[in-house]
Amino acid sequence: MNVVILGLSITSSWGNGHATNYRALARALDCCGDHVTFLERDMPWYAQHRDLAEPPYGETYLYDSVSALRRRYADLLAAADLVIIGSFVPDGVEVCEWALGVAGGAVAFYDIDTPITLGKLGSGDREYLAPELVPRFDFYLSFTGGPALEILRDAFGARRPVAFYCFVDPEAYARVECPPRWELNYLGTYSASRQPAVDELLLAPASKRRASHFAVAGPMYPPELAWPANLEHIAHLPPREHPGFYSAAPFTLNVTRPEMRAIGYSPSVRLFEAAACATTIISDRWPGIETVLTPGREVLLAGSCAEVLDILNAGPQPEIGAAARERVLAQHTAAHRVAQLHELMLEEAVR
Repeated sequence: MNVVILGLSITSSWGNGHATNYRALARALDCCGDHVTFLERDMPWYAQHRDLAEPPYGETYLYDSVSALRRRYADLLAAADLVIIGSFVPDGVEVCEWALGVAGGAVAFYDIDTPITLGKLGSGDREYLAPELVPRFDFYLSFTGGPALEILRDAFGARRPVAFYCFVDPEAYARVECPPRWELNYLGTYSASRQPAVDELLLAPASKRRASHFAVAGPMYPPELAWPANLEHIAHLPPREHPGFYSAAPFTLNVTRPEMRAIGYSPSVRLFEAAACATTIISDRWPGIETVLTPGREVLLAGSCAEVLDILNAGPQPEIGAAARERVLAQHTAAHRVAQLHELMLEEAVR
């Protein structure tokens, strides 16, 4: 299968979780014998923070404008069996319209931000997708399952909305033998809407357990943010260092943005990455989490500082991290998603 992906970024993981998804997907496609080409808009903030300038699977090309994209890559899309366009691609509406017009095979929209997208579609925000484009895609690959799929179909006319959850590359994410550094850590880019939960579930427990050490890894946190003295902030952690980060603590925190938490069924890539490293996850609560990891057996849930402290006081529970790893490797790897893509293409061929 010849696949062309137009995505936010595969070369830089700075400030976005898209890159690790795209890298894992491209690697898995390549391993299956598919040919994959990734087209990425050359943006200054990613150019300054490239941690994989030349991905070793398939081909990656940078373009500096939509006109350059049209001029150089129309034949590439015309020859593809499948074209995938991701959420938050710069000038996404124009890119989608062009791709839908020149693609020779199936075209899918890959939404790694479905709750955000639904809000934008409903409010008239056309940053990267427009309502009239949704029915034109052969597939709508949504990182959110559950009721979001019904909304996409019934309110916006998506022809084939399917749950296409985030995933993990087991070759890149596994437990690393290392000495413990922190009792609880958290990996995530700063988000103003998510920060109150980070304050409650991480900063507040850290301020009450002065003898323990905590960590936050991620960019874009305001310089005026006051960190507890026993909390280490790492401004950016490239993906190759994620397994060591997760493995250096018995517990890691998963915090979901309010938009995702409200609609539910939106497991982040960080959830799967931490699980693949067999670190015990403490997650906030949201509808549908039980369909991904079983609470009490594969993940621990907390909604307050007191609940986090109760978990920490009970001590490490490595069996929960081990069970989460087993579940994720059985259901949520990049190879599973590639198999899903192949099934969708086979179904499309007989329609």
